[in-house]
Amino acid sequence: MALKGIKVIEFVGLAPGPFCGMLLADFGATVTRIDMNPRNSLDVLQGGKRSLALNLKQPKAIDMVRSMCRKSDVLIEPFRPGVMEKFGLGPNVLLQDNPGLIYARLTGFGQTGTHALRAGHDLNYIALSGVLSMLGRKTNKPTAPINLLADFAGGGLMCAFGILAAIVERHRSGKGQIIDHAMVEGAAYVGSWLYRSQSLPVWGKARGENILDGGAHFYDTYETKDGKFLSVGAIENKFYRLLLEGLGLDPDLPQFEEEEKRRELFEATFKTKTRDEWMDIFNAKDACVFPVLTPDEVESYQHNRERNVFVDYQRTEDDVLVPTPAPKLSRTPARSGAIAKERSELEMAEEILSEIGIERKELVHLYEEGILLLSNRPKM
Repeated sequence: MALKGIKVIEFVGLAPGPFCGMLLADFGATVTRIDMNPRNSLDVLQGGKRSLALNLKQPKAIDMVRSMCRKSDVLIEPFRPGVMEKFGLGPNVLLQDNPGLIYARLTGFGQTGTHALRAGHDLNYIALSGVLSMLGRKTNKPTAPINLLADFAGGGLMCAFGILAAIVERHRSGKGQIIDHAMVEGAAYVGSWLYRSQSLPVWGKARGENILDGGAHFYDTYETKDGKFLSVGAIENKFYRLLLEGLGLDPDLPQFEEEEKRRELFEATFKTKTRDEWMDIFNAKDACVFPVLTPDEVESYQHNRERNVFVDYQRTEDDVLVPTPAPKLSRTPARSGAIAKERSELEMAEEILSEIGIERKELVHLYEEGILLLSNRPKM
């Protein structure tokens, strides 16, 4: 796989950090999670990673982490500014130990600035990025797209991109560096097109009244007779004409006139047939009409099956639907860690610690001293 041989230390957090580590792991990196709770059940993105729970209040645990970082390429940490320094694991220390280390700091507001030390979540970050103000129907308040925009797109994904850029640069310089990635900035950057396109005719009106934000009857979702939904994206006139044809409406209806009347007409028309009946019509027409699939439908949808959009068309043992890693590489494709064989805490601890010279017989002592955190006392 593409990142085989890259060793990553991931300090456990919520959502963006684990997603960043998951991306690297799926593409072949060896990712070791440093946890402070052996029973952490909130991280659902840990498949394919190794885990080691340590009591970071213990100096010996800090020494162990430093030893691991000396042999690693990347460190990902999600804490507020100053936390890693209090542990004695700040970038000044670890980059002195290992000048080639790429030290990624993934936070909401960044390492500096007025809000650097404040708590926040995805909703707050996209609010400050300006993007939230553009999302939502005209009759409603701004609406967040769950937590996809800051936590995952602007957070974990953009941080992974920064890590890969730093790895490429290290091939030239031989030096690591610090990545200061704030989710506010990541969300704003993901929204670059929204900002740079404001002079285009698709904008110019209030939120929810523009072509792409729900203000156009030809770019929206519609309920069908059976209570399901279709997505309609017929922006260009040639697609709009095919849409009208499929709906059995007058093909000469103007696209940009009487918006509310057209919307009412579309709503009434789409409710005359079921979703599948409409797709029998639109599967033969390039009118940008596709079904809005629910999570229990996506893996059986023909195109998704043909493209392996979900792992082996199968759910994992605990019945969780897992998307296949993307993009697809021709020679070194990624493989979802979610389907990797699960290993015990002890197996992973033994493997990880052996890499820094700690033998299996020492694990009991580390456990008894409260340094190594395991759900059960190791049996030697």
